[in-house]
Amino acid sequence: MEFLARIPDQANDLLINGDLFDFWFEYDTVILSRHFPVLRVLADLVDSGVRIRLLGGNHDSWGGQFLADEIGIELLHGPVRVEVGGRRAYVAHGDGLGGGDWGYRALKSVIRSRPARAAFRQVHPDWSARVVRLVSRTESRHGQSDDPESHTRSHRLRQLATGLLATDPDLDLVIFGHCHQPELIEPAPGRYYLNSGDWLHNCTWAEVSKDHIKLNRWNPR
Repeated sequence: MEFLARIPDQANDLLINGDLFDFWFEYDTVILSRHFPVLRVLADLVDSGVRIRLLGGNHDSWGGQFLADEIGIELLHGPVRVEVGGRRAYVAHGDGLGGGDWGYRALKSVIRSRPARAAFRQVHPDWSARVVRLVSRTESRHGQSDDPESHTRSHRLRQLATGLLATDPDLDLVIFGHCHQPELIEPAPGRYYLNSGDWLHNCTWAEVSKDHIKLNRWNPR
């Protein structure tokens, strides 16, 4: 919360590249109470003039009218080409990209479909929250330094990013997330691959402007 509250002193444009929430699903008339503190800060940021763009990840891709209309967030559906900090960027959360994860790729097309959304709305929010907490505990090591799956995902996304930069001269920057491994490389002069990492283990975030790209580690002290 403290980091978000300081955004107006540092930037007027915030891009959140997925998995801000451990789980987000929009019911017609219900929001999960544990998300209220974050939602309140995000709404305050928008009111202060900060532009917020959210590209859903594998945990929070089910955004809708509440986030857009009540909070004021611009919802993006990736992969997408947008301007970030004055640079031409290709942005995606990264889930299901870069090879592998075949089972998840098949599941992704199902769980993001309209019939699946409609069916899930019939599940009481308390029950859905319990299921999500159970699944989250099984992924508690995801992104830690000794997690081989995160390193494998990181390698695949890096390869995909460098390939995109090599074949598309219109791109200045490729931004991924998902693997929870912070990374900033310059495969060619003035052209970058950025993964801002995560807020669970690394507490990293990135600054992007025309003048520089920088990975930072949050330290409130």
